[in-house]
Amino acid sequence: MLESRKVFLVNAVLNYFSSLCPITPGFIQEIEKNVEPLLIRKNKYILSPIDNNDYVFFVVSGLVRGFIKDGNNEITTWISLGDEFIGAIQHPDENIQPSIEYLQALENSELVAIPHVLIDKLYASYQETNVIGRKILALQYHAASERAIIARIPSAERRYEKFLELNSFDVSRVPLRCIASYLGMRLETLSRIRSKLVRELV
Repeated sequence: MLESRKVFLVNAVLNYFSSLCPITPGFIQEIEKNVEPLLIRKNKYILSPIDNNDYVFFVVSGLVRGFIKDGNNEITTWISLGDEFIGAIQHPDENIQPSIEYLQALENSELVAIPHVLIDKLYASYQETNVIGRKILALQYHAASERAIIARIPSAERRYEKFLELNSFDVSRVPLRCIASYLGMRLETLSRIRSKLVRELV
């Protein structure tokens, strides 16, 4: 990755933080020194259960999903199209350990890896971290609530309609198998629902 692109990615994280709260020069220096810009190729894992769960990631561009495995089945747990933080499941009171969750790039994706140890240092040293962390937590909680609502809708067709309603991105970018597993339905069911909705629009 070109050095200029690395600088661009780090600045994207800093711009995101500053949109939530003014950040101090010391905070900026810690980010610039300790984060790692990444380019993850399509279908490659960002994180898997064999990796140490040492980072959270800011998605600058691309398409990323989280999923778990249940036997031979992959269950998509979330989908991100950028400008947000992602990470694997981790209980806050436990020592950092491998996660059961996989993080996978569905397109070539640019991310910035932020170590958990850096986050702890920022909380201890820079007051703005508390404001930033609280706002990110609120955004993550809101997104988790929306996912929980979708999961509880009994009708497969209504789950898909709610998914479209809550997500403004181009759904065609997401593989149908990932949408189907995210919505808890078979691929054939999703294809039938999509065909029905298309016919109703004609």
